[in-house]
Amino acid sequence: MSISKTFVYSNSPEPHRVRTKAILKTNPEIRKLIGKNPATFLVIIGLVSFQLFLCWILRDQSWWWVIGIAYIMGAFVDHALFVMIHECSHRLIFKKPAANRLSGILANIPQVFPSSVSFERYHIKHHSFQGVMELDGDLPNEWEAKLIDNYFIGKIIWLLFYPIFQVFRLSRLREIKPFDGWIAMNVLVQLVFVGLVIYFLGTKSIIFLVASFFFSVGLHPLGARWIQEHYLTGDDQETHSYYGPLNKVAFNVGYHNEHHDFPSVPWNKLPQIRKDAPAFYDTLHYHTSWTKLFIRFLFDKEISLYSRVIRTNRGKVPLSDESKPDMEG
Repeated sequence: MSISKTFVYSNSPEPHRVRTKAILKTNPEIRKLIGKNPATFLVIIGLVSFQLFLCWILRDQSWWWVIGIAYIMGAFVDHALFVMIHECSHRLIFKKPAANRLSGILANIPQVFPSSVSFERYHIKHHSFQGVMELDGDLPNEWEAKLIDNYFIGKIIWLLFYPIFQVFRLSRLREIKPFDGWIAMNVLVQLVFVGLVIYFLGTKSIIFLVASFFFSVGLHPLGARWIQEHYLTGDDQETHSYYGPLNKVAFNVGYHNEHHDFPSVPWNKLPQIRKDAPAFYDTLHYHTSWTKLFIRFLFDKEISLYSRVIRTNRGKVPLSDESKPDMEG
């Protein structure tokens, strides 16, 4: 079987807005799930506190413990914090945008690298213009796909350094303000935090945090999430959900079709969407194991970075809607 060396091009608009309208027509009660969840802020405080506690515990431990705990515990905490940042980017905690943005900056602290404010800008574009190369930062660059392709070693490198590959995507994105006061604040907070950790806890603690961050989004079963969400894995469906046990510690982030269809529904209510509209979701392909998908991605030559849908059609979403995270689809 020949392996594609190009992206999959589509002339159709992204699929979620159409499905949202169809679901609301048959299941209007789902509108009641839309809203804020202020209790998520308590989750952020708990996760940040626990990661700092691990920092303190590991400050004088052996390197084996530092890296091992980063892989089996720190990665899960950082991944959960990323989900919290995701909730903040959609303004799903508080009514005021500034309160959500500050909450995202707080959740970002243990992740070392300043990213919460920038993520908000790029992620909302991803929702509005899924698959549009100059607007969707979730898509790999052409050179990135060509370099990694479907090679085992290439995929290992890609997952291990996934955050770095994401940085290289920023130069191609359009219509996004790259720097402002909020981003400056995000950077300043992280610099102060890193300085304090190094001064009071030492090198091992900061290495623990860095390792936790890279494991949480890369060479780890949790890294399969990036494959699960929008990579083609044997069908022509460009968004997949994950219905597996790790949703318990990942705050239902696996419910990705549900989230794209209703981005104004907070994490705790996403499973209810599937329960209320099973005819729309049970008929879609989905994944049940991130670990299985992680291994499959590494070894299956039929899955490459080219396994993504690309479109030039920006759809019917007006540009003025790109910054409205409370939109229904």
